[in-house]
Amino acid sequence: MKEKGQYFVLKEKAVPEVLLKVVEAKRLIDSGKITSVQEATEKVGISRSSFYKYKDDIFPFHETTKGKTITMVIQLEDEPGLLSVVLKTIAEFHANILTIHQSIPINGIASLTLSVDVLPQTGDVTEMVAHIEEQDGIHYVKILAKE
Repeated sequence: MKEKGQYFVLKEKAVPEVLLKVVEAKRLIDSGKITSVQEATEKVGISRSSFYKYKDDIFPFHETTKGKTITMVIQLEDEPGLLSVVLKTIAEFHANILTIHQSIPINGIASLTLSVDVLPQTGDVTEMVAHIEEQDGIHYVKILAKE
């Protein structure tokens, strides 16, 4: 039997459009710009039943990460200073590195595993990950876990 309450981390492009619209409707309501579910669902183009069906099951990654630990794996080229750029980015977002492990580079590529404590003052984690991913020499960043 499947375990209830399983979580998955997906990139936005893998999420069905209706779920993204539920997130947008929730954002509109939370912002105070729109006060009714009816108005929010009409604005984003979904039914109220879709909103109520999914509203408790989808949320932006950064909303629930404060006070949590995320573990990520980063594949990067073996270039002087690249690890420093990654660590500096995490520091600029006011997150705290708990563990760090870098494999010995093979064919000029290394894997870096980081556990990061997301503090109340930490900026948007999604933006932090995107900023790391944009750096030259970074092949990918994957979130492995959120505790």
